[in-house]
Amino acid sequence: MSTVLSATSGARMDRALPPRRASWVWRALAAAAVAGLAFLAWQRLPRGLPVALGDVDIAAARRGVFDDVLVTRASVQPLHTVLLDAAENGRVEQVLVKDGAQVEAGQLLFVLNSSQRAQELMQRSSEAAQQLANLATFRAAFVAAQAQQRRELTQGRFEEERARRAHERNLALAATGFVSPAALEESADRLAQAQRLLAQLRADGDAELATRGQSVRAMERAVAELERGLAALRAASDGLAVRAPVAGRLTGFALQLGESVQAGTRIARIDSSGRFKLTTRIDEFHLDRVHEGLRGTLERDGREFALSVSRIDPQVSDGRFSVELSFDGAGPADLQAGQGLDARLTLGRPGPALLLQDSGFTADTGGAWAFVLDADGRHAGRRELKLGRRAAGVVEVLGGLQPGERAVVSSYRPFLNATSLRLQD
Repeated sequence: MSTVLSATSGARMDRALPPRRASWVWRALAAAAVAGLAFLAWQRLPRGLPVALGDVDIAAARRGVFDDVLVTRASVQPLHTVLLDAAENGRVEQVLVKDGAQVEAGQLLFVLNSSQRAQELMQRSSEAAQQLANLATFRAAFVAAQAQQRRELTQGRFEEERARRAHERNLALAATGFVSPAALEESADRLAQAQRLLAQLRADGDAELATRGQSVRAMERAVAELERGLAALRAASDGLAVRAPVAGRLTGFALQLGESVQAGTRIARIDSSGRFKLTTRIDEFHLDRVHEGLRGTLERDGREFALSVSRIDPQVSDGRFSVELSFDGAGPADLQAGQGLDARLTLGRPGPALLLQDSGFTADTGGAWAFVLDADGRHAGRRELKLGRRAAGVVEVLGGLQPGERAVVSSYRPFLNATSLRLQD
């Protein structure tokens, strides 16, 4: 911008304008000249937050094929795990296996000793035996009462039958005049008395038997309750001899002889042998795209094994959620629990796209903006972006960048609040 005015033009202006008008124009021209010089000086000043080139990663947007595949680091875990807790209090009397041993279902692992449990078992056994003896006595009395009733009823029926025959004879004799009316009336009274006695015997005997039967049944119920309690106590005592509930590898087993164990204490766990699953944590960005049944692969020793998502825990922690992967068929034979492997999950079909390296900046900005370098490669300013899918270390750019443009892709945490960066060696 030129700020030099010729003397001729100045003289002409002085002649053409009134004195006050000419003074104002001169002041405006001087201010413009100063502003222009200040702008040139500002452009030459260093701008932006200084950042060393060696402290950031820079990548260029490029055209390519987007493989919608998620590569995640997964950990090998046993397919099934059974936790083994102590069911009773006791002192370790025998330890029959070692940690890491392969055990079979039902195999005896260790034995506890509990004097309190033994005393309870003896007491309950004595109570059960006493009640069984009482039940036997009640049953014997019931049987004796039944026999007594049968004898008394037999005698009563005999007396009633004899009175009936005597009365019938008297009726026949009275018809011919050989028995007086008084004798006939007496025989009728004896028959009626015999019938009443028989009915009374039957009613009294039934009532007594019903009462005795009720007492026997009550005693039987009491004995049954005692036997159930005794069986439970014996089962608890059998629990002092702990056996493996399933076959597998025993891990975390560290009992020592003489050690006291409280009920509920975690003793060990049994992991399924030769059958494994994979567990991994995936960035929450993929939460809406990962679902049960999603297919994947694992490469191991030159072979590819099919996987599928078997369980998802949608709870996000530290920006990630947990996923379990199961082998579709037999998995690798040489896996070890805790081993780390790279699993690939196929999220979609491949297709052409503008790609940018996926690094720490997407986590810091949510993919909403990035520091994009100027043509000189020394300055980077904020620019809004529109990003799409992410997979295999790249992110799909939907807007905000052109092919070949470069951006800072490493973490923005040291300069997250800066508006521009000045990159220097």
